[in-house]
Amino acid sequence: MPHKMTMTEKILAAHAGKDAVEPGENVWVNVDVLMTHDVCGPGTIGIFKEQFGDKARVFDSERIAVIPDHYIFTADEKCHRNVQILRDFVKEQGLKYYYDPDFLNTEEGSGFPNPYRDPTKTNYKGVCHKALPEEGHCRPGEILLGTDSHTCTAGAFGEFATGVGNTDAAFTMGTGKTWLKVPPTMRFTFHGQIPPYLTAKDLILAVIGDISVSGGTYKTMYFAGEGIASLTLEDRMTLTNMVIEAGGKNGVCDVDEKTLAYVNARSNRSDWTVHQDDPGCEYDYEAQWDLGTLEPLVAKPHSPDNTDTARNCEDVKLDRAYIGSCTGGKITDMIFAAAILDGGQVKIPTFVVPGSTEVHADMLKLNINGGPRQPGEKSIYETLEDAGCELAPSSCAACLGGPRDTFGRLNEPINCISTTNRNFPGRMGHKEAGVYLASPLTVAASALTGHVTDPREYVSEPIATGAAGTM
Repeated sequence: MPHKMTMTEKILAAHAGKDAVEPGENVWVNVDVLMTHDVCGPGTIGIFKEQFGDKARVFDSERIAVIPDHYIFTADEKCHRNVQILRDFVKEQGLKYYYDPDFLNTEEGSGFPNPYRDPTKTNYKGVCHKALPEEGHCRPGEILLGTDSHTCTAGAFGEFATGVGNTDAAFTMGTGKTWLKVPPTMRFTFHGQIPPYLTAKDLILAVIGDISVSGGTYKTMYFAGEGIASLTLEDRMTLTNMVIEAGGKNGVCDVDEKTLAYVNARSNRSDWTVHQDDPGCEYDYEAQWDLGTLEPLVAKPHSPDNTDTARNCEDVKLDRAYIGSCTGGKITDMIFAAAILDGGQVKIPTFVVPGSTEVHADMLKLNINGGPRQPGEKSIYETLEDAGCELAPSSCAACLGGPRDTFGRLNEPINCISTTNRNFPGRMGHKEAGVYLASPLTVAASALTGHVTDPREYVSEPIATGAAGTM
């Protein structure tokens, strides 16, 4: 009787040239796309040259995406040096997919870079995990590796996507292959339709709160059910983005018409395959939720599994709010926040960072319902600005802390509510700062009050997002 396989097992089997694989089996697989950025790229390049030779060529100049995004808007010279290392390597190797911060002149030696004046007129793209699907590098059935733990974001497109270290990335850079142990699959099923006061951030916090930050260690986390189908494709990216916060090897969602519409409109390749779990395949773990009973959640300092309801945390005074990152900087996240903040005024400093230059452009041209802004209507950007938010150009910004001059960085021991993905000590800057992870709805509601606030106080009807983020 043929072995019944999960989606992840099928993808790994196909890329290993095998009919079937089983959890725990070690296999050599061919890699479709390798991504690196300004933090880990220089180290990866150094190991590649050390191991393969100074004159070595990459395995495929069209299957490596180089996306500077982490430490861009800073005066730090070492950060500028990293960008120049990427530029030199891209030129040497003739890499096709490089998204340069063309406003940054590394030859000047010092000084803060001038941000792009128009998000539609720069080669720079912003956060790698948002830029990868936008630029057509994410497809069902493929294997994508990246020198960043949140590369697992791309699993929302029905592919195997995971983060790797510099050494593994350098090996793949030279050979196009990697060695993987097949992970067992955990299945998380959500029933019902997503209520207007919840986003995928609440769902993934519920999962991590239940299984802990180590509960998914080296496992596939598969999100299933009609509740997942009811999410926008962008919201599914939030789910798969944060599986690494539970130790997961990768996260996946089923491919449906939403996935196909996006990929067909964006993909720079046409040869890809949709896989799905075989009926009756075995799971390492299963859990279920009813979306109708799930409440808005937060993760309290200093761990993503330190979860509680927003309602239970309303006595927590806040000093700052932050909306952005690969987890919370997508265009639908901005619409969710704008819907709450429209017509109001924030009571605490509220920093907003688009996840990509495309998101930034959409914030300028779309209204808060996700449609084209009409004469007399405010854009998403204007709505947030009028509410008192401070907005910046697209980048990872304060999500990873970064140099002290990073926009929104927590340079003091203050409390911040954030749409980002990690709240470990020092993650967003100061080691004694308290970071509360929450959905863009909860963050926006809390920005209006100055304390952790359940978004149900501000939203009861579905928030329209139009065609934003769909194609």
